[in-house]
Amino acid sequence: MISLHDIHKSFAHLEVLKGVNLEIQPREVVSIVGPSGAGKTTLLQIMGTLLKPDAGSLEIAGENVLALSGNKLARFRCRHIGFVFQFHQLLPEFTALENVIIPALIDHTPKSKAVARAKELLDFLGLADRADHKPSQLSGGEKQRVAVARALMNTPDVILADEPSGSLDTAHKEELHKLFFRLRDEFNQTLVIVTHDEQLATLTDRTIHLLDGKRVEPEQNLSSDPTSTSTNLQ
Repeated sequence: MISLHDIHKSFAHLEVLKGVNLEIQPREVVSIVGPSGAGKTTLLQIMGTLLKPDAGSLEIAGENVLALSGNKLARFRCRHIGFVFQFHQLLPEFTALENVIIPALIDHTPKSKAVARAKELLDFLGLADRADHKPSQLSGGEKQRVAVARALMNTPDVILADEPSGSLDTAHKEELHKLFFRLRDEFNQTLVIVTHDEQLATLTDRTIHLLDGKRVEPEQNLSSDPTSTSTNLQ
């Protein structure tokens, strides 16, 4: 599903990724862990085509995405990749339903079809009675489920999640973690999750450890701080 080879990325004189190789299979739930500054978010943004690496190759669903640019890249991202962020990133002036349909409207899906799909997703996520509520009227867990519905809207090949449970309390964290596996089991979804949450990392099919911009084996990651909750660009 996702193939990264020898990925390098620097910001000014700081080399953040130093030759990362990674293969992610369809229907895999993979967590990426490591201390702050290890390069986790940068790697996720490259997978999401939000950043271009300085060197290396990236294929998603068989497509060489680094060869795409402009409208073609935007269209690929809209159709094939769903995003879930730590702080939901919902538009406050729109209802839950309106937030969910945004990716479909960007992809020029007829509004009636988009609304029908959004209602199905909100119902699946237990939010049918919250469709007309704005984000300020929703709990943290409800907001994150709306964000998940939005990520699923265009039936993407992969969902990329950056610290998705970082702003949730314990009960809502457990609820979200179970949901990720329901998405894999019921939607055949592939998920890549950057997280500091040890509980979530232990539940995933595979855990990728990053340290100083490189993949390492767990026993090498002795200097990591798994309790860090920094959400700065890494």
